[in-house]
Amino acid sequence: MTTSLPRRRDTRALRGLSAVLCAALALLPTPANAQQGEGAIEVRVREFLQREVAGLPGEVSIELSPLDPNSQLPACAALEPFLPAGTRAWGRFSVGVRCDSPVTWTAYLQARVAVVADYLVAARPLRAGQVLGPADLGQRRGDLTALSDNVLTDPTQATGHHTRIAVAAGSPLRGDMLRVPHAVRQGQTVNVLGVGAGFRVASEGRAMNNAAPGEKVRVRLADGQVVTGTAQAGGTVELAF
Repeated sequence: MTTSLPRRRDTRALRGLSAVLCAALALLPTPANAQQGEGAIEVRVREFLQREVAGLPGEVSIELSPLDPNSQLPACAALEPFLPAGTRAWGRFSVGVRCDSPVTWTAYLQARVAVVADYLVAARPLRAGQVLGPADLGQRRGDLTALSDNVLTDPTQATGHHTRIAVAAGSPLRGDMLRVPHAVRQGQTVNVLGVGAGFRVASEGRAMNNAAPGEKVRVRLADGQVVTGTAQAGGTVELAF
């Protein structure tokens, strides 16, 4: 019958359409081969680093180097940035990103954190043992991450302190260059306060070593007994019972 010919044509057409659809579907990315977008990684890393640097003084900026374009990381449901052990978000460093689901991988980006702030410098040449006053201190603005660690940023961190070494004019001041003035000096007569639950006892003694406020000092009392207490301002030593 002549009616069978159109059916054969329809069958051939459907088969051809099915083949085209299968080929098109094969070109679409599947969950197994979907790639992780670099932009999402950088956003998560930047958010992580912003939390890490919160509270730093001055103007903080974060720069991230792009991932290797050949990395081809599988898509991740939950990105977890982290700092390698012993690394802090300061200057140039590596920051990691790990994925645990649906696949496991770890990648690293190069980052740079700059902290532009005012820091202290010697306003004039300072000799070793000098007690610092406001006239001895100057300020300069720059990237703290490009300087040595422990650079001082507040005049209160240096005023009244003694220099451990001679410092050239214009040199940045670090904490290790200074020491807190002694509250108690060796051989000094000190007031000894014994403080306990509901009582307070006072006596005098002679300090056996130098001590800054909060440091331990040994004291020989009038009866020859040696006690250890905490140095306080004004030549006082406190004993806790």
